[in-house]
Amino acid sequence: MVSTEREQTLVLIKPDALKNSLTGYVLSHLAEFHTGLRFAGTKIVHVSKMLADEHYAEHRGKVFFPSLIEYIRGGLHYPDEPWKHRVIAIVYQGPGAVQKIRDIAGPTNPHVAREQKPGCIRALGTVVPLKDAEGKVIGERMDNLIHASASVDEAEREIKLWFKPNDIPPHMQAYPTETCEDYYYIMGNKLSMQHEAGSICFLAPGNIAWKSDLDTLRLLSKGMAAPCSLESVVAKYLINEKEK
Repeated sequence: MVSTEREQTLVLIKPDALKNSLTGYVLSHLAEFHTGLRFAGTKIVHVSKMLADEHYAEHRGKVFFPSLIEYIRGGLHYPDEPWKHRVIAIVYQGPGAVQKIRDIAGPTNPHVAREQKPGCIRALGTVVPLKDAEGKVIGERMDNLIHASASVDEAEREIKLWFKPNDIPPHMQAYPTETCEDYYYIMGNKLSMQHEAGSICFLAPGNIAWKSDLDTLRLLSKGMAAPCSLESVVAKYLINEKEK
């Protein structure tokens, strides 16, 4: 259990905020002066399909899921500029971090945000209607500028999905870590502890990993059920690796 002083939350500054040059605006709202929270980690991320799928896993199968994946990966806002496909991922730390950031971000729906909390970050976002091949509206997507973890448990899952332990200074790491003692490879969606042609090594002896990741890998390597998917473990270790 993380202490109140070390509570952490994940923020993603999404492609629509980047395209509209709102990074400074967002960061000024979330500054330590206003929130009392500190940066624990930050990185610029080219979002892989694996990472996007795992981040939005709860929405799989919903009508807006494919559009949501393209949105967070940058394809919708930079269709012809793949070098601009990125988000800014930030870990904030401090008392009440999750709720403080949620309050400043505002309601998920930008229309509701403008009505209920004008001046919040998401009040500058928009709602995009989604249409089928015949032009019929079948749903909507929230282009709401930032992501903010919804709960302490969600924050832990999301931070471990987007950040390796070494992305965060040692004294600011809120979750248990462990030194890896084995080689772990992935090819497609298959885990292996032996190198095969075309496989990718994502953890090696001496690497520092989240303890929960290694617990999961040990179970999966024995063919046993694990608390999370292989992809949710692998995704952060391959962030910004060149896609084959």
